[in-house]
Formats: sequence, structure tokens, C-alpha cells
Amino acid sequence: MQKNDAVVIIPTYNEKENIEAILRAVTGLEEHGFDVLVIDDGSPDGTAAIVKNLMEGDLKDRVHLVERQGKLGLGTAYIAGFKWALEHGYEYIFEMDADFSHDPKDLPRLYNACAVEGYDLAIGSRYISGVNVVNWPMGRVLMSYFASKYVRFVTGIPVNDTTAGFKCYKRRVLEAIDFDKIRFKGYAFQIELKFTAYKLGFRIKEVPVIFVNRQLGVSKMSGGIFGEALFGVMRLRWAALTRQIKSKQA
Repeated sequence: MQKNDAVVIIPTYNEKENIEAILRAVTGLEEHGFDVLVIDDGSPDGTAAIVKNLMEGDLKDRVHLVERQGKLGLGTAYIAGFKWALEHGYEYIFEMDADFSHDPKDLPRLYNACAVEGYDLAIGSRYISGVNVVNWPMGRVLMSYFASKYVRFVTGIPVNDTTAGFKCYKRRVLEAIDFDKIRFKGYAFQIELKFTAYKLGFRIKEVPVIFVNRQLGVSKMSGGIFGEALFGVMRLRWAALTRQIKSKQA
């Protein structure tokens, strides 16, 4: 069994400029030990090869890799990672981007919210204390901010940053969710998981973080991603009203 109780899942597609640095930053944290699982969707730029080299070197037993054929969607990448983490006995399971938009130094704060304070889901929130986003175009900031407010209004979920992708789950949250019934594959997946955890009665805490736009590599964001999120929440609300969301153990 693994030495650490926490694993950080990082989905990748063409992240050769960032992957070694982010892996060393996460595994190098001294406050708490974090392992990393990379889910690579067939990156043609050699991202997976870089990860394998590190796994054969000084990051052996700290970094793990699942390779998939082609771009299969962010949601399915995380679900594959969740299943792997549960099978390998981790108690605290994180979502994190590869491009340093999420600061690895915030990982212990999310961990403590769950492990010490007793919350079931900790969210690295850009909007819990104002708007903490650096180097995004104003149009994108406004789109993201008002999308989160819209989702909160429609679903009733008491979360300010509903589209955040920097999170820590307690094991029991993921064990309770039926992944076969998750509807979305893109960034609406982030909303759906939060909403599902909330409807199942798990305790959620938002931890303020500063989100910094990537400096290396190419963003995977698009207007279609936000469109899926905006229109998808109506389906989530309907599912809640018709009681389609329930624990896997129910």
C-alpha cells in the first residue's frame, strides 16, 4: 500500500512545458506528503514520456500514470482517476490542473479543511473573497464569475465558485457517487460533482485561493465549455427535483 494518504489527480493533454515542474512542486511539498496520478489522453507532444522518465527516476513510487487513447473528456479522466485512487486506498483525493493555475502550495490548506476541520469536500475558490483571478482577460473573468453565480441561483448549491476545478474529496464522498450516472464530460462535470455531493448531504467548505492564468502551453477553455455548463445546470436541477440523484449505497 502507498505511503501517503493523499493523491493529486492531474489530467493532461499536451502539457510538456509544465508537467515535470508541476510534479516536482507537488511531491516536493514538505507540510504533507502528496502522491500524484497523471491521466494523459494520448498527448502527441510527449507528456506521458516525460512522466515515465520521472517515474523511473527520483519520483518513483510518488508519481503514477494512466494513459488513454485520445481526448475522452475531462470528466471521464477524473472518473478514471477516482476509481484508481479508491482502488489504491487513498483517503483524500484531489483534482488539480497541470499548468500552475492552481498553486501547489494551497494543497495542504485543502487537505486540512477535510482531514483536520472535518469537511467532506474542500473547494479552492476564486470567488469566496472577491475575485481572485490573475492574468485572465476581463471578458473571461466576467464569464466565469457570472456563470458561477448563475449556477448557484439555479441549483441552490451554497458555493460561490461552482465551476472550480481545484478540490479535495474525502474518500467516502467518491464512494457514495454512482459514476455511471454522471452526465457531463466537459467542465460542467465540475458543477455536477459539487451538486451531487451537496445533494447527498456532504459538508462543503470553500478555501480562498488565487487563480493564475497559465504562462506555458495552450488553454483548453472555449465558449462551448461554458455553454455546456450554463445549459447543463437545468438538467441537474430537474434531476434533483425528480430525485434522480441518490447515493450509490441507497
